Amino acid sequence: MKLIFATNNAHKLAEVQAVLGDGYTLATPRDCGVEEEIPETQPTLEGNALQKARYLHERTGLDCFADDTGLEVAALGGAPGVRSARYATEGHDFAANNRLLLRNLEGREDRRARFRTVIALIRGGEEHLFEGIVEGRIVDRETGCEGFGYDPLFVPDGYDRTFAEMTPDQKNAVSHRGRAVRRLVDFLRTNER
Repeated sequence: MKLIFATNNAHKLAEVQAVLGDGYTLATPRDCGVEEEIPETQPTLEGNALQKARYLHERTGLDCFADDTGLEVAALGGAPGVRSARYATEGHDFAANNRLLLRNLEGREDRRARFRTVIALIRGGEEHLFEGIVEGRIVDRETGCEGFGYDPLFVPDGYDRTFAEMTPDQKNAVSHRGRAVRRLVDFLRTNER
């Protein structure tokens, strides 16, 4: 089955393809002639995921899905949340985001955080939402070189390594995105055409 995934992020594409498995082929917006930046202007993860999926569906008419992910830090009132990718700048500057997060957590004992992913699927004209959450904590310095984004700072509950210290398979087994994608796959397999 071919699905369009509303991302041009190679890391995210590889993560999702690994969880989906061989039964699914992912196409990117560029593969379908959508070159422009897909808007993300909603105040919630759910809203952004739906906005991106609708945008892509309107331009291609094809089944597609989009996700939005936020890191929600307890001591920061849930920030950076929906602004996670643009926490420090309007661009996707992972290093600047990590520096700002560490600066904002200086001197704080409560380092609890969670990653939350929401996937919006449009299939056969119907919209469906799937969520994945992983609880954990923010460490005081970047560790590891795998993954992307906040991975070098986030240790999931039950582990002593950051996402960036895990192999892609280890991360996918417990990550927020992996959990949301598995819910998507369960839905697709249960509702095969």
